[in-house]
Amino acid sequence: MGRRSRVAEILAAVLLLSLSAACGSRLPESDFRHDDRTPPPHESAPLRVGVITSATSPVGGSAFTGPRDGATAFFDRLDERGGIDGRRIEVHRCDDGGSGVGNNECVHKLVEEDEVVALVATTALDYAGASRVARARVPDIGGQPIDAAYDTYPHLYGIYGSLAPRHGTPGWDGRLYGGTEVYRYFKREHGARTAAVVSYNQSASAAYARLVERGLRAEGYKVVTEQVDFALPNFRAVAADLKEQGADLVFDAIDAHGNAQLCQAMDEAGAHVTAKVTNVQNWTSTVPDDYKDAPRCRNALWATGASRNFDDTGDPAVREFREATKDLKTHSQWQLEGWAAARWFTDAAKSCAATGITRVCVDSYMNRSQGYTAGGLLLPVRFARLPEPPRTSRTCLSVARWQDGRGWVSQGDMNRTCFTVPQLAYTP
Repeated sequence: MGRRSRVAEILAAVLLLSLSAACGSRLPESDFRHDDRTPPPHESAPLRVGVITSATSPVGGSAFTGPRDGATAFFDRLDERGGIDGRRIEVHRCDDGGSGVGNNECVHKLVEEDEVVALVATTALDYAGASRVARARVPDIGGQPIDAAYDTYPHLYGIYGSLAPRHGTPGWDGRLYGGTEVYRYFKREHGARTAAVVSYNQSASAAYARLVERGLRAEGYKVVTEQVDFALPNFRAVAADLKEQGADLVFDAIDAHGNAQLCQAMDEAGAHVTAKVTNVQNWTSTVPDDYKDAPRCRNALWATGASRNFDDTGDPAVREFREATKDLKTHSQWQLEGWAAARWFTDAAKSCAATGITRVCVDSYMNRSQGYTAGGLLLPVRFARLPEPPRTSRTCLSVARWQDGRGWVSQGDMNRTCFTVPQLAYTP
């Protein structure tokens, strides 16, 4: 993997690990006034939906395709069962290449040329066209908050919800807020007291590491900071220090390749931790291959998120997802969340079938869909336009641990693993 690609992967990981980040445009409210009517379709015409994915971004060919694949699988199964009110779903996919220019081109094609009724499961490294989607009042349903767009614009409904005003400025006066529930969980449930944060000597990596450090300190942890050279990282030295410091947890702001090297070094040094904590993007079935040289560290991998574990096949909604995607070579949490996004659109469209499935009607449903769970696949999603940021929030958490031979094993009920935690401000 070349230097340019690794930089992009680090940036993507940092953005994903934080609740949301990146720059948003400041637009006056008048810019959102637009003719939001969808042209009335022929009764039997297919329903057109758009899916924007940074499929060929510098991050890598498969990094962002999970939500697209999950959404497509849902719509394929829906069509097999008769579609929505007898109308099949026509999925218009667009690869923006991971660039702002490409993203604007995709928005133009899908929103203005193809006249899709909604966007679903958007997964864009640079969502530069978000303001155009908002101006057109096209509901964007269940997108991944890789940048700050879903906390900036109206008519955009991220997969995890938003409490921000969304009037054209990110968050509250340009600041976003995130909770400390992950750190609280490991402290309360596993008695963790010492946590290490590993980063590169690269600006985005270091900035995210500082955010993690703040959250850990707010929860009373002793924090061990480890920074390695981006070009020539010495993970052996890091692993040796982790052992010396007696770290219970390891968090990171490094790329996937670096994580595999770190885990291997930890195994070789005998640095055994309670949890090597990863995020929803790395919550995948490829763990055995990704960490093939680090069996002990591999079995200390934990993932946290806001959706039900894709390996929890005892749950009927997860079982339906896995049955529909059984031909995919790998499975991931992002695929499940893409499936949930497609289900969300479908529920919105079904509610409009009697009066006409239009952008306006679907958007109205989205505004009313407080507490939506996609049949239990998501923690209850909330959209609110709070004038002031919350100081604390009661937040629930989905937690899973990797175990060889069993895959990702859920740790407790995600609807009951909840904490009231402080909300810390950061600038995207």
